[in-house]
Amino acid sequence: MTHSSEADIIQATAHEDTWPVTIRERARAKVNLTLHVKGKRPDGYHELESLVVFANDVADELEFSPDIDDRLEIDGAFAPLLEGDNLILKAKRAVAEWFDMDIHGHFRLRKNIPVAAGLGGGSSDAAATIRALVAIYGENRKAHEFIEASKEIGADVPVCLYGRAAWMCGLGERITPVTRLAPLPAILVNPRIKLSTADVFRTLAAKPLEPGAENAPFSVSTDWDSPESAAACLAHGRNDLEGPAIALEPQVARVLDTVRALDGCVLSRLSGSGPTCFGVFATAEKAKAAAGALAAAHPNWWVAATILA
Repeated sequence: MTHSSEADIIQATAHEDTWPVTIRERARAKVNLTLHVKGKRPDGYHELESLVVFANDVADELEFSPDIDDRLEIDGAFAPLLEGDNLILKAKRAVAEWFDMDIHGHFRLRKNIPVAAGLGGGSSDAAATIRALVAIYGENRKAHEFIEASKEIGADVPVCLYGRAAWMCGLGERITPVTRLAPLPAILVNPRIKLSTADVFRTLAAKPLEPGAENAPFSVSTDWDSPESAAACLAHGRNDLEGPAIALEPQVARVLDTVRALDGCVLSRLSGSGPTCFGVFATAEKAKAAAGALAAAHPNWWVAATILA
């Protein structure tokens, strides 16, 4: 599979009146630099504010070829850990409804992103599915036109469909682009355990949302020009799910402490509901060296050096 960030179109088997194509899309890992739970809404959901970026070279890889029926094949390092209804097929059904047409085909997913890890892998796969299907069936439509509608597939799908640095608010459906965000050399670390998002939020036991809290200004500045200044800005933020995640899986605290102690690390924090943690480093070289050292010291952990942007 390719590593292009845009849809890669190649020749394949034709299906009915569609043009003969296979679409290849990358589904990049999502990282929450901050995640503030502002409170529990009257409808039972949580009001969130999160600064989201994406890992440049940590991604699932999706292929779609039109066909007469539906098939989903999954391989890759984390394929055996997938459970339940896959968001790829849910996204396919949503696109078919948006376009009021039957859509069928062969999906192939290479699962490179850890599962139930706080990296939005399933949501990013859904977003990649939308981009692929819109490229084939959408005529002159653009995938970004469906950001609002995509919230029905999953809370993280809108920001993954946007696919660039953004503030994600509400349940995840309100997206505010962040421009000119300086890239951050980083490592991602997962101790190969699973954390249920529902369990983490239940452990948080958030207070009721105060009137007007959803309209408060963003909690941290994004006006940074280096990893060090980014760490200073992000120090004013937090991940409210970090404490509950540690309460459920104390190994998360060990990962955070280990990453913070690495040479060149200027910030370490949990992403999403975990258990994946990230470390921001002063340089890409220090991030790569840290990832190598950490992987050697903890061979059972999943470790990846990347750039967050």
